[in-house]
Amino acid sequence: MNTATVDSKTLLFCDYYKQWISVYKEGAIRPVTMNKYYMAHRWLIKLIPELAIKDLDRITYQKLLNDYAREHERQTTMDFHHHLKCAILDAVDEGLISRDPTRKAIIKGKQPRDKKTKYLNQYELHKLLDDLSLTPEINADWLILLIAKTGMRFSEALGLTPKDFDLSHQVVSVSKTWDYKGNGGFLPTKNQSSIRKIPLDWQTVIQFAELLKNLPEEQPIFVHGNIYNSTINDILARHCKNVAIPIISIHGLRHTHASLLLFAGVSIASVARRLGHSNITTTQKTYLHIIQELESKDIDIIMRSLSTLNS
Repeated sequence: MNTATVDSKTLLFCDYYKQWISVYKEGAIRPVTMNKYYMAHRWLIKLIPELAIKDLDRITYQKLLNDYAREHERQTTMDFHHHLKCAILDAVDEGLISRDPTRKAIIKGKQPRDKKTKYLNQYELHKLLDDLSLTPEINADWLILLIAKTGMRFSEALGLTPKDFDLSHQVVSVSKTWDYKGNGGFLPTKNQSSIRKIPLDWQTVIQFAELLKNLPEEQPIFVHGNIYNSTINDILARHCKNVAIPIISIHGLRHTHASLLLFAGVSIASVARRLGHSNITTTQKTYLHIIQELESKDIDIIMRSLSTLNS
């Protein structure tokens, strides 16, 4: 008798999903992404602990999504759906489920909370940078400045060592990250596209040439003991309050950087490369509101240009 057939009579979906994570995901994805799969598994235990995999049909799956959506926003529910779908399709291929229960799934979710400001405009960014205390030795304010100037991810900036700065060519290399959510230490970048060289402006080059003197070549320049995202966000919030501008997160500085480049007319492809996005689609989705605003400006320019043409 086929083993899969016997197992399918008693195999719980949450147990299959846990096994699937172990076989296909462990060691293949970054710890932060792995945690999302584990979180999805915990929700399966909470919502459908006794559901046998053979009983997972479209209605049962839709009820699962609906139950999850009662406590989560639509985008979070969509992510949950995507984390489950890959495992479910494998179960269909293995004959554990007769048909794909995720087909035509409807994604619902709670009303999104009011979103915090994601980025600053150029005037607000100038006010923020003017308030930084840029001491002769590296501190958290230097980290804030560098992320604002480069658009790096927080973990990428934490992973920088003096060796990563090629100041004679005015570039900084991103090739690793720092595990600030775990036990510290270097980790790979988010994806292959995240490995990149970011050009630096001359002022930043001069500033960091002084700061990096006599520092250990391969030691992270911003990490001294434990470092937390929340601590840096608190410091950033204090600066924002000091100059009466919207409070943003450290990740908001990355959005600010990208937004200013787009408004300055830099191409989406160049912005995507600078941010280390794996494809332009990611950049377009993230900054859709800005791109639409720029398109409106472009239409105005086009119409003004056409109106000056003689018929």
